[in-house]
Amino acid sequence: MQPGGGSLVSDKIEKRIELKAPVARVWQALTDSHQFGEWFRVALTEPFLVGTTVRGHILHPGYEHVVWEAHIEQMIEEELFSFTWAQPKSLAKEHYKPDYTGEPRTLVEFRLRATETGTLLTVTESGFDKLPDDRREQNFKNNDGGWAQQMTNIEVYLGEYA
Repeated sequence: MQPGGGSLVSDKIEKRIELKAPVARVWQALTDSHQFGEWFRVALTEPFLVGTTVRGHILHPGYEHVVWEAHIEQMIEEELFSFTWAQPKSLAKEHYKPDYTGEPRTLVEFRLRATETGTLLTVTESGFDKLPDDRREQNFKNNDGGWAQQMTNIEVYLGEYA
């Protein structure tokens, strides 16, 4: 917190990466739930369809007890893929509750744009201002670091095009 009680946390996280893969390939890696699960490290068995909620277990070591849940908001082919997901109070095993009913949600948007050498992928997560004060800063910090890692993960996953 800043002196005077203001938060240092913004309402949104934005990450960009230029991938050496065509837009169609990046779109597939984002919107095919099995491929998404491979690079995002989550076990998904249901397809991504607008208006549905998809769940799976996180595969990242230490977080296997966490249920990943996203409500698919938009899929504009090769342009925008978005979902909302819950921001639970804690992911620590001893405090974690897999029921996200009533939990505040943030919006995640993946935007794609063709470049001369591949695809510019921009990921934005917004809505942190909806989180209770006692978790806003920690969730923002955790997600900011998580998105930095996920940008590396998708780049490695699509590395065959480099």
